[in-house]
Amino acid sequence: MENEIKNDIIEGRNAVIEALRVGRSIDKIFIAKGETDKTLGHIASKAREAGIVVVDADRRKLDNMSVTKAHQGVIALIGVNEYCSLEDILAVAQERNEAPFVIVCDEVSDPRNLGAIIRSAECAGAHGVIIPKRRSAGLTAIVGKASAGAAEHMKIARVANLPSALKELKDKGLWIYGAAAGGSSDLWKTDFTGSMALVIGSEGDGIGRLVRENCDFIVNIPMVGRINSLNASAAGTVIMYEVLRQRSGNS
Repeated sequence: MENEIKNDIIEGRNAVIEALRVGRSIDKIFIAKGETDKTLGHIASKAREAGIVVVDADRRKLDNMSVTKAHQGVIALIGVNEYCSLEDILAVAQERNEAPFVIVCDEVSDPRNLGAIIRSAECAGAHGVIIPKRRSAGLTAIVGKASAGAAEHMKIARVANLPSALKELKDKGLWIYGAAAGGSSDLWKTDFTGSMALVIGSEGDGIGRLVRENCDFIVNIPMVGRINSLNASAAGTVIMYEVLRQRSGNS
């Protein structure tokens, strides 16, 4: 049973609390037997109020079910995450009366990096995240844990062909910005106030050639240290917050 639900669980206190708060479809919640922690008690009571079955489980069972190995005494059994369409993401921007701000992950295969990107995207006010179907992490338990619950609030589209998706976004009036070392657009001098998508490349290879060809700008983050690049999620976060700063009208 445990092997069948590895991609269908949410684990960790914050992630499970967020899933309950937003009304995520949860079949069952497993809580460490004999645990008297107030947060776990709060989760159990909220789950029961929502009609969700709460099961007392010993630590060994939770450890066996856990993907992250940091379940904090609680694991929720869920249905498979539903992905949305590009139109759904753009509709969020329209509902907020904001210029679209979309994050595109080009083969980000490390689930912790993807989770961190989703977390930053939610905090920075992005309207959605796009990931490819192949050679990319999906919405697994590790991603949900790394996002600290942000995945519950973020529209995420999974597309078969990333260059085609970028062309579709361009047809909708979005400018495409790629994040890459050596880019010709300096971060501090680039205008991010219009409709846009930010492409974050994979951890090892960066942005792929076909994806890069669909970028209108390649953004370079200034580096003054001896290391000449940032982790994919860190680089994405830096640019996202520059986008937020500009859109907030801060100088």
